[in-house]
Amino acid sequence: MTETSPPTKTRTLSLKAYPLWALCVAWAGVIFWFSSKPGSQIPGQFAEIGHLGEYFVFGVLLYAALRASGRREAAAATALIVASLYGMTDEFHQHFVVMRTPDVVDWGVDTVGAACGVLASRAAAALARRARTTSPAAERP
Repeated sequence: MTETSPPTKTRTLSLKAYPLWALCVAWAGVIFWFSSKPGSQIPGQFAEIGHLGEYFVFGVLLYAALRASGRREAAAATALIVASLYGMTDEFHQHFVVMRTPDVVDWGVDTVGAACGVLASRAAAALARRARTTSPAAERP
């Protein structure tokens, strides 16, 4: 008599997850590239808007990639943590760039931007679910 072990639960990425993860990596590269610019090339009044925008997009991409990877329950929290940690490393990187300095406020703005992106993504997903579940027959007078 042969014993069989219980089946193990393995996760495989869906085909739509791969391009989303590639976009996350590419966007992280864009953020790194912007952070590599000397400080004199970045207009001061647009710096915070740039941080918000960059990390808003990063939050959206990370959330989408995590959901496509089957991590639906923890996608929002994980996306926010990853984006915030990347923002921290981004600020550290700026220590080595001419006329740039690490700034904890910028890191906070990065985290807020990512949180806004994640929240916008969650809201869009909820609206899409609601639209799918609304019956066309129920909308008729």
